[in-house]
Amino acid sequence: MKSAKISLQSFNFSRNGILGVKSSGQAAPFLAGLAVAAAALAGRYGIQAWQAFKARPPKPRVRRFYDGGFQPTMTRREAALILGIRENATADKVKEAHRRVMVANHPDAGGSHYLASKINEAKDVMLGKAKGSASAF
Repeated sequence: MKSAKISLQSFNFSRNGILGVKSSGQAAPFLAGLAVAAAALAGRYGIQAWQAFKARPPKPRVRRFYDGGFQPTMTRREAALILGIRENATADKVKEAHRRVMVANHPDAGGSHYLASKINEAKDVMLGKAKGSASAF
């Protein structure tokens, strides 16, 4: 077998690429076109994502929970806060709110006895059965 000798002079690096492949001069515009197309697609999806972000409903910035503790003698205001109703709510609204809050916090369902007593006390205060009586706890 004859050994093939390849000399460096057989590759003309000035006109050919590094691998000896002649470039046609069309690669640069093609790559520039690809870059422009990619930037356009990224911009399109970026605008769509921004519009979807702006269209989502805002999160409430107001806290839903009362920061303070219980007062020594329950007032109508505190009773209304416990039941989640207005101070001037009707008796039917008070009973409905009492049932809803009591179902969520009943001791038989894992709730606290203390909270259940406060909920019952709030109902009594709102219905006028006990004017500002102190809790048993």
